[in-house]
Amino acid sequence: MTLRSGVYIVPTNSWYIERTVRLSAGVVLLASAAMALLLNPLWMFGVIATGLVSINAAFAGFCPVGSVLRLLGFTTMLGSETSGRWNLYFMQTDKWYLERRIYLAVGINISVASVLMLIYTPWFSLFTLFAGGAMVWFALTGFCVMANGLYWLGAEPRRAPDAMPSARCTECPKSGERLGGHPILVRGILSSGQ
Repeated sequence: MTLRSGVYIVPTNSWYIERTVRLSAGVVLLASAAMALLLNPLWMFGVIATGLVSINAAFAGFCPVGSVLRLLGFTTMLGSETSGRWNLYFMQTDKWYLERRIYLAVGINISVASVLMLIYTPWFSLFTLFAGGAMVWFALTGFCVMANGLYWLGAEPRRAPDAMPSARCTECPKSGERLGGHPILVRGILSSGQ
């Protein structure tokens, strides 16, 4: 990975599966952490479950929430082309692109913070509240502190917004794909897949 500058912002022009999953996970994290603080610490198991689903999505590609959203008609940005007989959602797992690393990092961080909250002190739930708020913010605005940190360290996004340094070249097999219904700009030139 090579260091880079700039700001990484994901598309927010439509509610595709991955964006809606981030919003759902953020709401679950906020609600579970708040209920663990206010009612019963065992509510942190909702956070742990969310973390394990996120880790599973990073490694295996399967996401149950994404599968429900796909059945409801949501489109995907990172899903694999073949979804099988049941039309389940599987995130592409052919390489460790930026978005996949976010799923892994968030899953590990919130799971560890939840266990520490249950074992040591309720103050660890503050990290979970921060992570939940960051995920809701990410879903609504397209900006994520962790995503930008990984981007600056050189992690390559799978679905780069228009005209980013990592946008596909015109010779790539998927250069004609669209982001949220809009043609991808490749180095300032509209791609041929209009």
